[in-house]
Amino acid sequence: METQAFEFLKNLLEAPGVSGAEHEVQQVVATYAKSFGANLRSDLHGNLIVSANETSETRMMFAGHADQIGLIVSYIDDNGFIFTQTVGGWDPQQLIGQTVVIWSQNGGVPGVISRKAIHLLDEAERKKVVDPRALWIDIGCSSRAETEALVRVGDTATLKLGLTRLRNDRITGPAMDNRTGLWVVVEGLRRAMLAGSLKAGVFAVATVQEEIGLRGAQTAAYSINPHIGIAVDVTHATDCPDIDPKQQGTVGLGKGAVIVRGPNMSPMVSSRLVELAQKNAIAHQITALGKAAPNDSNPLQVSRGGVATGLVAVPNRYMHSAVETVSLLDLEHCANLLSTFACSVSSAEEFLPMYS
Repeated sequence: METQAFEFLKNLLEAPGVSGAEHEVQQVVATYAKSFGANLRSDLHGNLIVSANETSETRMMFAGHADQIGLIVSYIDDNGFIFTQTVGGWDPQQLIGQTVVIWSQNGGVPGVISRKAIHLLDEAERKKVVDPRALWIDIGCSSRAETEALVRVGDTATLKLGLTRLRNDRITGPAMDNRTGLWVVVEGLRRAMLAGSLKAGVFAVATVQEEIGLRGAQTAAYSINPHIGIAVDVTHATDCPDIDPKQQGTVGLGKGAVIVRGPNMSPMVSSRLVELAQKNAIAHQITALGKAAPNDSNPLQVSRGGVATGLVAVPNRYMHSAVETVSLLDLEHCANLLSTFACSVSSAEEFLPMYS
């Protein structure tokens, strides 16, 4: 991966962006987009739209959500301990013993999530799945006043952000879902612009609030009114223990971009993606999804009068945890696939079913 592209990814993974508080992530995107001459605009919802060829009659939208799951401060007790609500789909077991950062007006405030020590749990408590309401954040303060000088109700918190490099071009850390997909849509646009053969208008959108109901893609698609759309998100890698490939498909890290087929996707868009991957030696994998997708491709497909929609996914192990793991090689393949697709489109009519 090129140095500038890796630095962009690293900056995305180090920026906090719990649903509804994505502004620092959007600033990272804006800075990178300006470096390669793309157009920029935001909307009142908080989506950031990075574009090229805006005046083309054919409009294409790439959607990668900027938000991540996290916590939001809901109460501070008399001893200065902080209680939270979850934002997005957490497995509460993942939270115990984690280092977190509360993102306040004073900057990042480090803390730890805990509960009673194992020695103090009675037999019934030990057998229960942890209730997130029984967890608290300790930032080291001794009173409500001391904590309130640093943290307010409504501040968001994330697990400690960043990435760690593993073997075989793999990286791990929180927020791979979906900073990697966001990286792909922006980097895909950059590479398409560098290719110099774009005919369609391409709008790469850093969408907000996907983790709480696919909200940003809905508003962005309405305003852009695209003919063609591709969402990029993570998907479950099945090359690790205890995952059934008969239901989830065969998806491996380092094996390439995942192209999804199913009713949420236009058969013509999916076929074009596969054909281009084969023709251009872009490593790829194919999976099936028999229902409306739980990601931005869902609202994108049904916006206004309908959008010819595709879904490209990044293989991810251990989703919604502190140790989400992806392959840098897969990111490269995904970005190249989006760039190649963007440059292949001349007219929206290429994806219009014809009946006689």
